Amino acid sequence: MGDELVVRGARLAVDVGSVRVGVAASDPDGLVATPVETLARDTRRPAPGALPTDLARLVDEVTERPAAVVYVGLPRHLSGQEGAASAAARAYAVTLAQAIAPVPVRLVDERMSTVSAHQALRAAGRSSRHHRQVVDQAAAVVILQTALDAERATGHRPGERVVVPIAGASDGREGGCGVEQDQQAESLPARQHADDAPEGRPGE
Repeated sequence: MGDELVVRGARLAVDVGSVRVGVAASDPDGLVATPVETLARDTRRPAPGALPTDLARLVDEVTERPAAVVYVGLPRHLSGQEGAASAAARAYAVTLAQAIAPVPVRLVDERMSTVSAHQALRAAGRSSRHHRQVVDQAAAVVILQTALDAERATGHRPGERVVVPIAGASDGREGGCGVEQDQQAESLPARQHADDAPEGRPGE
């Protein structure tokens, strides 16, 4: 179970891809997750002191709502193992946590979220050829709604708390990911990538 008690306030969820970032948000009472937008990943080197445009937009969302916590999806293989996509999501979460501190960022298992998102879009009558435009938002909704359900079931925030690293100090985790592992009573559902073996995201 996570060590962080649930407090009132909007929640955000982020589905991180190599090309796009899906964003979802909840009401302050954490009742329902809704899509917000899809951001293009800004992979350019930012100017000194600046953030990539996608991260800067997330900072704005956190400030404007204001958000009490941000959940970032952590992709894993169906076996539970992590790889390159997991490392990229962890690095993104650390950068985001540094930018929005002291608002907490938590990593949650997102296996199967894209599959669930495609299913939800089909059920809503959306054409498969139009899924790419909104599937990242839909995946973020799945991530957030699952987290909200876990909050209600346990009274705690699910996932791993991202610890903002202090310059010059070791964070105690191999690879310097700046993440503290919490034991969860309720695990979030698994997310299946289209090609579970090499990592990567569908359509990217």
